[in-house]
Amino acid sequence: MAQNLLIELQGVAKSFQAADGTARSVLEAVDFTLAEGEIVALLGKSGSGKSTLLRIMAGLIPADHGKVAYRQRPIHGPVVGIAMVFQSFALFPWLTVQQNVELGLEAQGVPADEREKRADAVLEMIGLAGFGGALPRELSGGMKQRVGIARALVTNPDILLMDEAFSALDVLTGETLRNDMLELWDGDKIPTKGILIVSHNIEEAVMMADRIIILASDPGRIRDEIQIDLPRPRNADALEVRALIDEVYGLMTQRPVQETIAGAPTAAHLGYRLPHTDIGRIEGVLDLLADAPFDGHADLPKLAEESELADEELFPTYEALGLLGLAHVDKGDITLTSLGQHYVDADQARKQEIFGQQLLTHVPLAAHIRRNLEAESNGTLPEKRFLELLEEFMDAVEAKHVLEVVIEWGRYGEVYDYDYHTGRLTLPEDSEI
Repeated sequence: MAQNLLIELQGVAKSFQAADGTARSVLEAVDFTLAEGEIVALLGKSGSGKSTLLRIMAGLIPADHGKVAYRQRPIHGPVVGIAMVFQSFALFPWLTVQQNVELGLEAQGVPADEREKRADAVLEMIGLAGFGGALPRELSGGMKQRVGIARALVTNPDILLMDEAFSALDVLTGETLRNDMLELWDGDKIPTKGILIVSHNIEEAVMMADRIIILASDPGRIRDEIQIDLPRPRNADALEVRALIDEVYGLMTQRPVQETIAGAPTAAHLGYRLPHTDIGRIEGVLDLLADAPFDGHADLPKLAEESELADEELFPTYEALGLLGLAHVDKGDITLTSLGQHYVDADQARKQEIFGQQLLTHVPLAAHIRRNLEAESNGTLPEKRFLELLEEFMDAVEAKHVLEVVIEWGRYGEVYDYDYHTGRLTLPEDSEI
């Protein structure tokens, strides 16, 4: 079997330096293989290190510890046989489609006439014949991503790494492009021997992959693995496919024992990565769950279908509902708690009161902000103080996101106020929480 392994990781770990100079672990003890003929999907919430793992495999960043090998040879930098497709398209706007596709070949020193011939062939294969002279601004999102895929495929890679390559597209466009990629793969129309996909979309993973890996978070590590033996193309409505989707939903919403207290997760420390979701989405999912046909209990895939929201929008919302004690998520199902039902039935003032109370009870960061404001004689502090605190646990971008979430939630629950012009948090003028 060893000779058929494309990628092999053993005990891989990766840390980044926090603002205070300490090491923050992103990946820990990751063992993984990608074999010839496999499509593997990586799933996991924010903070699980999915994109970091892909970049290590591509040789774009080094692992701190462990073995990283491509065809049994250590990876110490970018590998000619590995290509990556990014979520953001990553096209040069001043270059034509043809020129963007030829970039990788030019970097490899391929002669101009050969570059043109290969680029023409892959553009025709990917459905962009006739668009070689167009600039990226003239293309739709789906066509831009086709250019990104063509740029990767033109180098005839052994391995194709796809970092949420379809998530920036609308549902129909993403599905069409996904199916086109599978047709190229299953029809042996591309020389690629293995594909690794990072995704937030569970149905996408089940429809495409031979194997699904689920990563735990903080630090990222492999938590679950599912082998899929169903032939492609797969029917999304087939019972066996729906059963797999349900199984993955259940695993994705399963929490380790230490994160659970009386059926609800607890943000056990100040650096907990609060889910990136807003009040409108939280209340929208609550209302949908409370109404018919669900009446307080729903199968997560069915709720996703009814809400018409993507998994990357829904999973943070489920986490927030569980975190605040308004719903309980278990084994792919979600159920309103008695407090959640009370919240749905309450008037606006009572909703905000409940939200504020639950926020202070279950989110240490919010309680920390409130206590520090109360300790100040003028009841005000700069947001920078709390941003620096979060940067001890996560990178600056993620810290900013988490602070934005806790500020929005706190303002809604009337736990504290915030002035966008001065960047200062203050105690509400009249607060009895």
